Amino acid sequence: MCAIALSLAYPVREYIAQRQEIADLQHKQAVAREQVDELAQHKRRLSDRSYIEREARRRLHYCMPDEKCYIVLDGGDGTGRTPAAGGPANRPPWYETLWRSVETADRDR
Repeated sequence: MCAIALSLAYPVREYIAQRQEIADLQHKQAVAREQVDELAQHKRRLSDRSYIEREARRRLHYCMPDEKCYIVLDGGDGTGRTPAAGGPANRPPWYETLWRSVETADRDR
């Protein structure tokens, strides 16, 4: 009886380990499918011209040639709230930093 139990212990253990591995792989596959769906949705958004224009206006402060745009510099972060006193200093937009580095490089020449 003990010999039969010992001879079956290894195959049963391997079966359980394989079932666990299959469950893990199925979970990883489901996560990967969700990521693919999210990326496909993002790709569809990027093919929409109005989405691209909206993002250019929001992120880069881009204005269309026939528009007149204004940027209000009130020290806020665009949410209508004022920054807390003693908080971290606001960083300038990336294009201001780029332009300052270009000006500094021109002066150093």
